Amino acid sequence: MLLIILTHLISIWCVAMDSRQNYLRAAEMMGPEWIPCSISISPPVWHEYREQLRDIVLEHPTLFDEYQRGERHYDDFGVRRKGNTVTDEWGCVWSFLADGLQGQVVKHPLEDLRLLSTFKPQDPVQLNNVPGEGYPPFPNSFDMALDYLKKARSEGKLAIGSCPHGFMFQRLYYLRGFANLMRDFVTQPSELNKLISVVLDYNMKLIRRWLGAGVDLLSCGDDVGMQDRLVINPKTFRNYLIPAYSKMFGAAREKGVHVFLHSDGHILEVAEDLVKAGVTVLNPQDLVNGVQNIKNRLKGRVCIDIDIDRQKVVPFGKPSIIKKHVHNVISALNSPDGGLMVTAGIYPPTPLENIEALCEALEEAGAGPKS
Repeated sequence: MLLIILTHLISIWCVAMDSRQNYLRAAEMMGPEWIPCSISISPPVWHEYREQLRDIVLEHPTLFDEYQRGERHYDDFGVRRKGNTVTDEWGCVWSFLADGLQGQVVKHPLEDLRLLSTFKPQDPVQLNNVPGEGYPPFPNSFDMALDYLKKARSEGKLAIGSCPHGFMFQRLYYLRGFANLMRDFVTQPSELNKLISVVLDYNMKLIRRWLGAGVDLLSCGDDVGMQDRLVINPKTFRNYLIPAYSKMFGAAREKGVHVFLHSDGHILEVAEDLVKAGVTVLNPQDLVNGVQNIKNRLKGRVCIDIDIDRQKVVPFGKPSIIKKHVHNVISALNSPDGGLMVTAGIYPPTPLENIEALCEALEEAGAGPKS
């Protein structure tokens, strides 16, 4: 009888995991088969290299399982075209200075804080594909979103609900203007808490809608760091922002939904606070935070989706340096139990040979399913 049970368990284990099962095992440190990996190639890079880049992508199908020949429109930048201006769902006016890259807010609807008393954002559940900071873009409706989730589940993929990038801290300065918000954190006007509540309430409506749809993962992005420190004092961050993050992420965790948070810049001073707030997959940048620092403070406490350096190593390093860096990072942070994922963003002026070296190094280090 024991032999039959063991044979059955082995047969189950030997069946290859789908990407959803593997991701969850990595997030929960339960022994994934491979390191989940995401390579994001920016539109300007596609525009420059075109079919040459397509061929590299097709040579690495385990890293680019979503890509199929002929799918890419090399000259399509959407709203992100140089000189274009758009107004997002909050009334923030965005200007784009380069094709295919994110712009910046040039008009802030709450630059005068007195306007907050009559300010009312739109209902996020009712929005229709508003061009702006949101990434991934909102579908045309939540009915369409439900279809996406159903399709993902049927294909053994994660069902993901997303908040727009810059959904909390960054949204505050999109609304106020950066200098105004920094001044607010020092002078602490009574309206500051109300402003945070307005953004929080908006996000909670969106998050509850995703949770009601039965997602596996709530994906969020909020850049709170500079090159060597937080944008604001850690104590101020904990006082004003952590309660808001805790409420949002806590709602997801109560439903058993994982919380992914991307944040550019140096965030180590509050990384553990974000984990306590409910983040289960944290996506920090490697060099600006220090790989050893990340290992010492976060390994085993949260799943680390490490962001491979896109400022120096990938765009400017020699292929051999890129390979060495990728192997060193993964060696330091990986564990047989899991708890590691890898993200790599590719931006100009990254040469083709560096992209090839990045892909080869990731595969050599165990990223992506076995071919």
